[in-house]
Amino acid sequence: MDPETRGDPMSLLVWTTKSTRKLAGALTEAGHPVSERTVARMLQAMGFSLQGNAKVIEGRQHEDRDDQFRYLNGCVREHVDAGQPVVSVDTKKKELVGEFKNGGREYQPAGQPERVNVHDFADKELGKAIPYGIYDVSANAGWVSVGTDHDTSAFAVQTLRRWWEGIGRQRYPQAHQLLICADGGGSNGYRIRAWKIELARLAAETGLSITVCHLPPGTSKWNKIEHRLFSQITMNWRGRPLQTHQIIVDLIGNTTTTTGLTVHCVLDTDHYPTGIKYTTKDVEALPITRHDFHGEWNYTVQPPTRP
Repeated sequence: MDPETRGDPMSLLVWTTKSTRKLAGALTEAGHPVSERTVARMLQAMGFSLQGNAKVIEGRQHEDRDDQFRYLNGCVREHVDAGQPVVSVDTKKKELVGEFKNGGREYQPAGQPERVNVHDFADKELGKAIPYGIYDVSANAGWVSVGTDHDTSAFAVQTLRRWWEGIGRQRYPQAHQLLICADGGGSNGYRIRAWKIELARLAAETGLSITVCHLPPGTSKWNKIEHRLFSQITMNWRGRPLQTHQIIVDLIGNTTTTTGLTVHCVLDTDHYPTGIKYTTKDVEALPITRHDFHGEWNYTVQPPTRP
């Protein structure tokens, strides 16, 4: 076992999966006849067990990672204390629509599992579902738009627009600021010009001063929307084939928790073309104020001054 478990690069078997059957065969060939069950008992006695991979290696972290979290937390407290809305945003994993296997289990009559396709080839007619979520930190409430086209910045900001018009404006009638906590990549990434262009349009339409604080690179798992909203959605539809977009919308909208989470979900069938180009000059012309601390991660988009 040693060359395989230690990862000795000189071992010819370094990438070979060792089962009890293969180990028993290797020992027998070496003159030590033994059964698979005996090998299993020996391995257990030596402290071995069946293990999967564990995602724990984050790689090199940014030197200002912790300081950015402190800065973000300060901005959140400032907005919440002032009664201004704070939301966490992200795109949930895209889902195949149709008779496809969905992880997890739910109770069914014994011996009658839900039958799904053997292969996960996307249905050309049904396509995929793209859930973009907004989690309202103060209200413990979520809004999800299920898109059918592309995960673009225009789609992300349109979700914010619909949340504000549908719920946010009524929930925060005195709001003049909005704080968005977002990952560093994806359609709402800090390098994406279209994201800033679309935010400027939203600020102009709503009159809100929109501040964005991005999580440091490689820390998306700490985005509140991941464990406050998306994980609950995943548990709610576990073991259920996502057969249609409407079923997905209904399952997301029926997600609740004992701590009072509520979710509003809508279907977005609009088209969001890709390949739209913006230049650095386009972004520089926007009413954006970059904060003194990591202005690439923290910035405020102002609405136009009204006469």
